Amino acid sequence: MARVCELTGKKPITGNKVSHSNIKTKRRFLPNLQTKRYFLAEEDKWITIKVSSEAIRTINKNGLYATVKEMRLAGSKI
Repeated sequence: MARVCELTGKKPITGNKVSHSNIKTKRRFLPNLQTKRYFLAEEDKWITIKVSSEAIRTINKNGLYATVKEMRLAGSKI
């Protein structure tokens, strides 16, 4: 379970690859994960988190410190 977003909890899902002749085979859809380093000014330290592109937008919208506080309340160790 290494491909999991630490903020949103997104993980790989399964589906079908459909060929031109309509043959269906199983495949995995992986989330768009990025390893990001952020500077947490309130605690004067760098943090590294594995987040999806959607989570990066959420951090930009809500702010890093508010997002980290929310993650810690959910039980994540940061």
